[in-house]
Amino acid sequence: MNTQSSSNIGDKLKTYRCGWVALIGPPNAGKSTLTNTFVGQKVAIVTSKPQTTRNKIGGILTQDDMQVIFLDTPGICSEKNHVQGQLGKLMLQSAWQGLAIADSIVCVLDGGLYLKKPDLMDRDIEPFVEVLRQEVRPIVIVVNKIDVFHDKSRMLPMLAKLGEYFPTAEIFPISARYKNGTDKLLDTICLKLPEGEAIFPEDQLSTVPVRFMVAEIIREKLFEQLYQEVPYAVAVEVEKWDEESRKNQVVIYAVIYVARASHKAMVIGQAGERIKSIGTMARKEIKALLGKKVHLELWVKVRESWINDNQFLYELGFGTEEIG
Repeated sequence: MNTQSSSNIGDKLKTYRCGWVALIGPPNAGKSTLTNTFVGQKVAIVTSKPQTTRNKIGGILTQDDMQVIFLDTPGICSEKNHVQGQLGKLMLQSAWQGLAIADSIVCVLDGGLYLKKPDLMDRDIEPFVEVLRQEVRPIVIVVNKIDVFHDKSRMLPMLAKLGEYFPTAEIFPISARYKNGTDKLLDTICLKLPEGEAIFPEDQLSTVPVRFMVAEIIREKLFEQLYQEVPYAVAVEVEKWDEESRKNQVVIYAVIYVARASHKAMVIGQAGERIKSIGTMARKEIKALLGKKVHLELWVKVRESWINDNQFLYELGFGTEEIG
């Protein structure tokens, strides 16, 4: 059973509670890191680049008296700053769908960014203000990355302003990365869950298929090693999956799709060094995920304008309810 939180809330929950909690917010605010922190295991990929998350992904925390499904969603921002094409539209659709199905809402904001650039807070919360003000569901505003505040009093004007924007919401300053304030936040979230029986088995940690998680791990390594527009123009699909039980091994064939021939050369790298490095890092993490040996084959193919190809995007899981 997953018992990541050290908080003891069993005496407060008189009956079993279960519900969906949408983590929404601007790109790079730390929604995926917070999801992983709550679940106690990595279920969502994390990179330093904004708009890494493309689909809503459910991370599941199960304890004795409750089960909560955290929906990590793509970042929501203005159209000019968002991923372009049909891919960008489907990412936004996925984020708003996550909000629509949730029992409660956690809006995650980047407090560290606003310390350096206070004016950006108004920009980041603009897409959410009217929507959240009309909400009757429980709302929590999370100010993440407070570890950068050496003088905590510098947070006060920011917190006061958020209180004016969202007068009915509870506001929590936290650091998801360093787990500062996350236990208290989790207690508050769990106490707002509706009564109901568990939806998922107690040992299940994610709502997404394992093949999708493997593709995401590969994409994470691509994001870490590629720059400028290139990581945003790649997609990963697991084409073949062979279990070799006698060897306690799985053989995985995955295709990395790029939009241009020049991008293919960048992914492969000089003498194949980059694709080799990506494969090595991905294989190590996939092995830990599956608990068995992994033989990973990566292929790079050019598929022009794939970000506007509805059928291809559907095959990757966009526009379906099978993921998240």
